[in-house]
Amino acid sequence: MSSTSQKHKDFVAEPMGEKSVTTLAGIGEVLGKRLEEKGFDKAYVVFGQFLLLKKDKELFQDWLKDTCGANSKQQGDCFGCLKDWCDAFL
Repeated sequence: MSSTSQKHKDFVAEPMGEKSVTTLAGIGEVLGKRLEEKGFDKAYVVFGQFLLLKKDKELFQDWLKDTCGANSKQQGDCFGCLKDWCDAFL
């Protein structure tokens, strides 16, 4: 398994609550602002999209690329973060 960032570990360590979209691994200030402009202002809203896409890696990564211009590393980091959170809490 690939190593995970501190941001990833912090996110997966606790319930999502009202966390900002920028707390997601792979989502920094620039991508976070783009997502917020499209209504995805909280981590749980992005998580909802993740669930709507049935936790499908390819669909979610395509959506992230199309929505905010995330590159493949950012897409993978965000997907992994949400998937691991799912495994821990659902």
